[in-house]
Amino acid sequence: MSETLAFGTVDTVLGRLLVGATESGVAWLGFKDSPGARARTTTRVGLPVVEDPERLGPAVKGLGDYFTGAERTFDLPIDWRLTSPLQRQVLAALYASVPYGKAVTYGELGELSGAGVPAQAIGQVMGSNPIPLIVPCHRVVASNGLGGYSGGSGVEVKRWLLTLEGSLPATLDWDLATAP
Repeated sequence: MSETLAFGTVDTVLGRLLVGATESGVAWLGFKDSPGARARTTTRVGLPVVEDPERLGPAVKGLGDYFTGAERTFDLPIDWRLTSPLQRQVLAALYASVPYGKAVTYGELGELSGAGVPAQAIGQVMGSNPIPLIVPCHRVVASNGLGGYSGGSGVEVKRWLLTLEGSLPATLDWDLATAP
């Protein structure tokens, strides 16, 4: 039997997340579930789509638990097929080495990963991360501030996630139940 792709969704304070997994692991996480998002993901992954809720169970449960504060780590198999060798090296180092509640700069992640590229290139890798949240690119910040964030609604989602994790102090108007 050939490899397949299965989709699952998770309703969160940030909206309905779309998760795609192959038999090898989670390959995709998107901040919007729509027919167009599913079609684009299917095209990028290049595998036939099947219904397989059991395959997606651990990722769906882990994401739901993350948003309630019940889970702080994702111990999920990752399918890196949508990444280049450089992306895989950097993102795998991030996934393995930067825990909940911690943040690193783009330059620090470059050193940690041994990629030998400047901070700007690390930023480009973060911007092309196909599995945000699970591979926590929101935990990578600029040396002079937050930096950007391609996931969700941009930098405000990054700020919200870092505040949720305790990496940033909450502002007076911050509420866990209210997302950007």
